[in-house]
Amino acid sequence: MHNILVTGSNGQLGNELRLVVEKKDNVNNYFFTDVEELDITNKNDVSQFLHANNIDIVVNCAAYTNVDKAEDEKEIADLINHIGVKNLAESCKDRNGLLIHISTDYVFDGTKNTPYKETDETKPLGIYGKTKLRGENAIINSGCDYVIIRTSWLYSSYGKNFLKTMQKLTAEKESIKVVFDQVGTPTNAHDLAEVIYLIIQKNEKDIKNQIYFFSNEGVCSWFDFAVAINEAFGHSCKVQPCHSEEFPSKVTRPSFSVLDKKKIKEILEIEIPHWRVSMSKCIKTLGIIID
Repeated sequence: MHNILVTGSNGQLGNELRLVVEKKDNVNNYFFTDVEELDITNKNDVSQFLHANNIDIVVNCAAYTNVDKAEDEKEIADLINHIGVKNLAESCKDRNGLLIHISTDYVFDGTKNTPYKETDETKPLGIYGKTKLRGENAIINSGCDYVIIRTSWLYSSYGKNFLKTMQKLTAEKESIKVVFDQVGTPTNAHDLAEVIYLIIQKNEKDIKNQIYFFSNEGVCSWFDFAVAINEAFGHSCKVQPCHSEEFPSKVTRPSFSVLDKKKIKEILEIEIPHWRVSMSKCIKTLGIIID
């Protein structure tokens, strides 16, 4: 039996992980916390919590994820995405524990035209990506056992995300514009939660101290994704493609962030659903789950 801490548990991924373990895991003991219960930026609080509850696995779903706002709130973004992660890693090291950490495609600059591999050079374009990369490096430098999972375009039944925004906009508006020059793969947070649960179950030496990529299968632009959402809900909104420059932003987003999932598929012996299949599943749950 493991005592497992899940941070950021009120977010998309934390909520989905809670659903998965409630359904599947009657062996391990979970502590689901958010900032009100445990502030990961407070090193003493982190250390005391792990010690008091005999935690041996930490799943860090806590993150500062507002890409544009991060440009103005550099210190806060770094505190959560870097210092907080460092605190978790060092406490895990002290306890010989495992840290499962969720990172992002934003550690890349998006200039490739073939799927990114774990060995590709990182080159974040903005504060969000830079602070997430610092968090990754802090984990590796801490000497703790870790699994880092970089993901992309996360959405779920919970919280604010692109799918739910498009559901609302396509219902309310006659037409909308969505960028077609940013290409990647949407990720259903429930699928990622299933993978995290699988890693917890395996907890084997050969899967540790590695970076993995996980998203759903397939490739699309944000425009393609919006069109699919519009059609899935049966809305009559006209979704029009546009260039990123039509939506001025403080940060340049990666124009290509397709991730190669070969490594995680082989080591966990899993098949990953296509993004359209997972999108349909999420839409079905939207009628059941209310935030």
